[in-house]
Order: sequence, then C-alpha cells, then structure tokens
Amino acid sequence: MTTGEVQSSGQKSTMTVWRNRAIITVATAVVLVIAYLILSSFIPRWWAQRLASMVHGSFTQGIWWGLVYGLVFTLVPLLLVLLAVRVWNRKGGKFIAGAAVIIALLLALPNLMTLTIVLGGNNAAHAGQRILDVDAPAFRGACLVGAIVAAVVFALVLVLMGKRGLTRRKAAKAAENPPAQTPPMTGAQ
Repeated sequence: MTTGEVQSSGQKSTMTVWRNRAIITVATAVVLVIAYLILSSFIPRWWAQRLASMVHGSFTQGIWWGLVYGLVFTLVPLLLVLLAVRVWNRKGGKFIAGAAVIIALLLALPNLMTLTIVLGGNNAAHAGQRILDVDAPAFRGACLVGAIVAAVVFALVLVLMGKRGLTRRKAAKAAENPPAQTPPMTGAQ
C-alpha cells in the first residue's frame, strides 16, 4: 500500500463523515420545521384552554395565577441558568450545568406558551387571545407584571452576589498584603 492510497482512503473517510453530518443536519432541520408548524397551530389554543379552565372567567383568579406564573416561571429558570454559569468550570460541572439549563427551559415553558399567544400572528394565537379575553381575564397582564418582578428580583440577586464577590476579593487582597507594622514607641525620645 503506497502513501497515496493511505491518504486517499483517509480523505474518503473524512468526506463520508462530513456528508453524513450534512445529511443529519438537514434532516434535523426539516423535522424541527415540521414540528414547529404542527405545534404553532396547536399550542396556543391548547394552552389558552388550560388557563381558561384554571381561571374560570374570574378577574381575581386571572390576576393571581398570572402573577404566580409570571414570577415563578421566570425567576426559577433565571436562577437555574445562573447556577449553570457558576458551576460550568467545576469538576462534573458541565453535566450539572447542562441539566440546569434543560430544567430551566422546561420550567420556562408556561411563559413561553403564553408568549406564543400574546405575540403570535397565526389563527391559533388569535383564537388563544379570544379564549383568554373571555375565560382568563387579566391573566396576560398579570403574567407580564410577575415576569418583570422576577427580573427585578434576579437583578437584585446579581447585584448582591457581585457585592459579595467584591468583598471577598478585598478581604483576600488584604490578607495577602497586611498593613505595615509601625515599631512600638518607647517612652524616652
């Protein structure tokens, strides 16, 4: 076997790998587009009906559940993503970080589904808006307020963590460089 034959078989192997990757990428993209099209016509109506059955047309219930959903399903995913960022470089941290991000996405789904109703422009989103207007009044606005409150709480957590880190760095720097000691004064000067 000559060197040219070895290189040729190695190049074919590399080309085969890239061809297979391209085919898998295109197939995955097609499946995701089809799933999006199916889900975009189903999720807004279905989610609006779930919310309507929970709220039962009550403004009070709409506000309460909107605040709870907005606050919980925004704050908890943000905190999980923060956890993922903090543990990324530790031993075993990549697994924990990945799991935290996946759980954060799952916990954010209620707000994301509500967002498909609010921002969607298709017939399913418009049907979802009508369902929420009649059977879950005030839910969308309260959900937005809850999400904003969660974002403010998260920002406060970040500020407090930053101050704590700054205090730790100052303490570590002070421990490394203790202040110079002045010699004790004697009485006869």
